[in-house]
Amino acid sequence: MSDNKFDLVVIGGGPAGYTGAIRAAQLGMKVACIEKRPTLGGTCLNVGCIPSKAMLDMSEKFEDAKLHFDEIGISMSKLDLNLSKMLERKNKVVSDLCKGIEGLFTKNKIQRIIGTATISSPNTISIVNGKENQTIEAKNILIATGSEVASLPAVNIDEKNIVSSTGALDLTSVPKHLIVIGGGYIGLELGSVWRRLGSKVTVVEYFDKIVPALDAEIGAQFTKILEKQGIEFILGTKVNKATIAKDGKIELDLESASGEKKSTISADKVLVSVGRKPFTQNLGLEKLGITLDARGYISVNNSYATSQPNIYAVGDVITGPMLAHKAEEEAVAVAEIIAGKRGHVNYNTIPSVVYTWPEVASVGLTEEQVKAQGIQYKIGKFPFLANSRARATGSTDGFVKIISDSNSDRILGAHIIGPDAGTMIAELTVAMEFYASSEDIARTCHAHPTLSEAIKEAALAIEKRCINI
Repeated sequence: MSDNKFDLVVIGGGPAGYTGAIRAAQLGMKVACIEKRPTLGGTCLNVGCIPSKAMLDMSEKFEDAKLHFDEIGISMSKLDLNLSKMLERKNKVVSDLCKGIEGLFTKNKIQRIIGTATISSPNTISIVNGKENQTIEAKNILIATGSEVASLPAVNIDEKNIVSSTGALDLTSVPKHLIVIGGGYIGLELGSVWRRLGSKVTVVEYFDKIVPALDAEIGAQFTKILEKQGIEFILGTKVNKATIAKDGKIELDLESASGEKKSTISADKVLVSVGRKPFTQNLGLEKLGITLDARGYISVNNSYATSQPNIYAVGDVITGPMLAHKAEEEAVAVAEIIAGKRGHVNYNTIPSVVYTWPEVASVGLTEEQVKAQGIQYKIGKFPFLANSRARATGSTDGFVKIISDSNSDRILGAHIIGPDAGTMIAELTVAMEFYASSEDIARTCHAHPTLSEAIKEAALAIEKRCINI
């Protein structure tokens, strides 16, 4: 095979792209990955998941030192925030991980190509990098171009005063007042970062609750905890317009979702976090007859193939939750399908996490979804207040909730709000993957003292036989 011919060309070097490329290389394919950024990792690694988690961790430590060290016998005579140093560490984390992916490409003999790709025919890709152009050939093509920030009419994101999640990770000073438009995962995480560092944070959400996809009971508890921490919520409200005043303040014109009430609110900075949209521009899809749905997602079949059978699409450009791990699983499945294996993704066991503190994690059905499907069910709950490890560490907010089928006892869904929920949900995800019952978990020995004992106790609670409450 010549230097410009490949078994698989992946367009996009984010979580889906680099994971799919690596898996294809492991399966013996000659692989190239095209990425327009000079670094690999996509939005997630460069300006999304990873830098935000670094900021969440550092801001959490800052708040702990400010508010809670005295409680455990550590006296802090003076506490200073060096924001520039914090941002430097965040950037180093990102840089190191980007280099790590480059190393994985080298290890797996994947050809990395920097540039913007256009699919000129089902087997040909044109790449532009500045003034340089090149063309390569591919037996198979995987579109993994991810998503971009969604915006609002009359709210102009300038990444200085009105910022997206990208700009919110690089603010050079702590705003006195930050308004977050959107009460979803990203807005609440970044709002939490800046609240901990000293901002007054107000969240404006169109729906009457935050993170609407959450189990309602979990969502209600989540709202109370965040309000207790100091975040203000204006729910059932839309933003009609943003204006920057002469004093530099940003003024938002608000209107109730019902249209009955109008008001204004102002702040130093505004974060627009109203979701993301698939990034499919300039790929040449229309000329190839590859269809998009009304929301701009690429239409694929059960094997992730488009209307061109050798061109596949995964991740944020197809329907489903915009989660890095969902995209990774789909990309691995495509690589295995191309190799003649049985690649598969179980969408019933894709966990989701809000990385605030406490964290919120879910997998499977919510109680509302179980009711809507007419399934007879049982619920087991256990509060972290009654968990010895949570008490020892002072992280007692929240609870574990497990939903099981009344007849088979099969676990239908699990929801955790509490410390390290994002890590703890993995046990329940594995259990659901193996069609476990709540009794299976209840009969499994859990180490003491650990937070995961709350999972065992919630499973025991389904049959009303908790030990520690």
